[in-house]
Amino acid sequence: MNSLFALEPLTTVDVSSLHAFLASNKKEFLRFFPITLGQNETIKDSENYILHKSDQIKLKTEFTFAIKANKTVVGLLILKNLNWELKRGEIAYCIDKNYQGRGWITRAVKEITSFALNDLGLKSLEIIVSKLNKASIRVAEKCGYKWTKTLLKGFIPPNEEPIDMELYERSNEK
Repeated sequence: MNSLFALEPLTTVDVSSLHAFLASNKKEFLRFFPITLGQNETIKDSENYILHKSDQIKLKTEFTFAIKANKTVVGLLILKNLNWELKRGEIAYCIDKNYQGRGWITRAVKEITSFALNDLGLKSLEIIVSKLNKASIRVAEKCGYKWTKTLLKGFIPPNEEPIDMELYERSNEK
């Protein structure tokens, strides 16, 4: 089953697949990925999103990767909030409801963690997650991230009051 897995930068070949992935998971992603959803409302929006993400990779301001099954986008992994002075970044991710529980997010986070710490030279990474998202907490822990603290009112979901989030961090062991 894992032979279907691929982690690759988004390209314009992925436009329809990305759009379909986000549209079919809109209900699940609306709370924690409202900006990404808003940037992919139409096929043209998804094309512009991919072109913008490609530019960000070239500029090293953000790295957005597609998690693919049989060349179809089934998830996203984003290395964001990069601070090159402090050599820090944050990892965010989402996966199609039909692909949860396969270990693909764990595999993708391990790959991006290695890339960020070893290839990009970052010193520390963080994953910010709701304490209610047990699966995401397990991913962070399996990938060597340690709970650091609760971020009080750390995130504001659309049309909701701010909620507390948990901060998991991993430092470069070099």
